[in-house]
Amino acid sequence: MKHLKTLLLVAIFTIGLGGVANAQKVAHINTDKLLAEMPETKALKAELDKLRTTYRSDIEGMFKKLDAKIKKYEAEGKTQTQEVNVKRAQEVQLDRQKIAQAEQTMNQEMAKRYQEKTTPILKKAEDAIKAVAAEKGFIYVLDASPGKGLLVYDKGEDILAAVKAKLGF
Repeated sequence: MKHLKTLLLVAIFTIGLGGVANAQKVAHINTDKLLAEMPETKALKAELDKLRTTYRSDIEGMFKKLDAKIKKYEAEGKTQTQEVNVKRAQEVQLDRQKIAQAEQTMNQEMAKRYQEKTTPILKKAEDAIKAVAAEKGFIYVLDASPGKGLLVYDKGEDILAAVKAKLGF
C-alpha cells in the first residue's frame, strides 16, 4: 500500500511537471535571417539601390559641371575685374550649396522610403511568427539573431523554416 501511494505520488508529480514543461514551450528564430530572405526585403533593397544610383548620377553630374566652371573661372580670373571674380565666387558657392542640398534630399528620401517600406515587411514577419507560434503551441519565441543577446541555449525548436513556409517562400 505504501508503495502504491509512493508510486501514485511520483506519477502525479511527473505528469504535473510534464504539463508545466509543455506549458512553457519555447522556440527561437533568427529574425535578421528571416527578414533578409523575404522577397519584399530583396525588392526593397533593389528599389533603394536604383534610387541611390539615380541620385548619385545626378549629384555626380552637378559636381562635374561645378568642377568645369571652377576651372574656367580660375583660368579667366586674371583677365576679369574684381567685381566679376567676386560674383563668380558667389556663384560657385551657391552651386556647392545646391549640391549639398541635393545630397541631403537624397538621404532624406532614402530614409523616408526605407521607413515606409520596412514597416509593412516587419509587420508581415511578426504576424507570421505569431501564427506559427500559435499553431505549434509556443508560449515564447526568442530572437536568435546575432548581437540580440536573447538566446543563451538553442536546443529549443527553430521555427525559421515554418515561418518562411507560412510566408510562402
